[in-house]
Amino acid sequence: MSENVKKYNVGAIVSADITVPNAGELKDFYTQVIGWTPGELKMGEQQSYVDYIMKDSAGSWVAGVCHAQGGNMGIPPQWIVYINVDSVKDSVEKCKRLGGKIIKEVFDANGNHVYAMLQDPVGAVIAVTHVVQ
Repeated sequence: MSENVKKYNVGAIVSADITVPNAGELKDFYTQVIGWTPGELKMGEQQSYVDYIMKDSAGSWVAGVCHAQGGNMGIPPQWIVYINVDSVKDSVEKCKRLGGKIIKEVFDANGNHVYAMLQDPVGAVIAVTHVVQ
């Protein structure tokens, strides 16, 4: 395994994102308050706008500051943590069975889950993903 590849255990926080109307302004806020370094990530079918990858002092991707556009429409403007799970599909099914709600599911070209945003029975929102080791 390369030194640059992070390993995430099941249950580990992989990243956190916030989705807002003006990501550029908020990116500047977190750059100054936290000390993150932003990088641009082209978004939209025609790459019509950019979201921001926020990196820590070692250059590792730790967060995202995203526009409430495209696939991010309707995502609440709060920090959403992405947690590594064994199976996104299983987590989605368990969420439903245990009284939670599915906010968003994202699939790859083969129909496999990339991630899902879930709301727990009391209203808190998280995202689950599976990081291949």
